[in-house]
Amino acid sequence: MSVTFKAYLDNIEAKTGRSPADFKKLAGKKSYLSNGKLRTDIKVGEVVAWLRQEFQLGHGHAMAIVALLKGKQN
Repeated sequence: MSVTFKAYLDNIEAKTGRSPADFKKLAGKKSYLSNGKLRTDIKVGEVVAWLRQEFQLGHGHAMAIVALLKGKQN
């Protein structure tokens, strides 16, 4: 059984206390977004490193946030 995208986001919120909207706001404050989506010149590895360092997210959870920032709907 695979974990759904929404389940990933729910687990991240339970672990960090941050909602998907919170992560979008934080990414915006770091200038990672343009028109509400991840800027094309921002490397995924940079975002993953930020999420690992600041929120102790593993790779899979960090990639779920990257997908969210790229516009995937929960």
